Amino acid sequence: MDIQQLLTDLSRDRDRLDQAIAALEGLGTRPGSRRGRPPGAKQAKPARTRKGGGITAAGRRRLSEMMKKRWAERKKKAAPKRKPMSAASRKRLSEMMKKRWLERKVKTA
Repeated sequence: MDIQQLLTDLSRDRDRLDQAIAALEGLGTRPGSRRGRPPGAKQAKPARTRKGGGITAAGRRRLSEMMKKRWAERKKKAAPKRKPMSAASRKRLSEMMKKRWLERKVKTA
């Protein structure tokens, strides 16, 4: 018989026995043992709530002016809007789309 195989089998048996012993020892503890925070332990303090303070009216006004200025600059840099489509262009586009839809309908039918 191989010695290495014998050692692995014995260690596996030892592990199984250790688990069985631990399980039996666990049965000996009191079933009604207390769980959770122990009595007399300090309770956690509630999170602090912020009272008052914050930004003043003048600060709010200053911030508002700065943001308005910032957005005005961004609006200037934005791409210019396109001119609205003329009635003739709209009609031409509509006719092109109708033609395309008809071709697709004929193709699938």
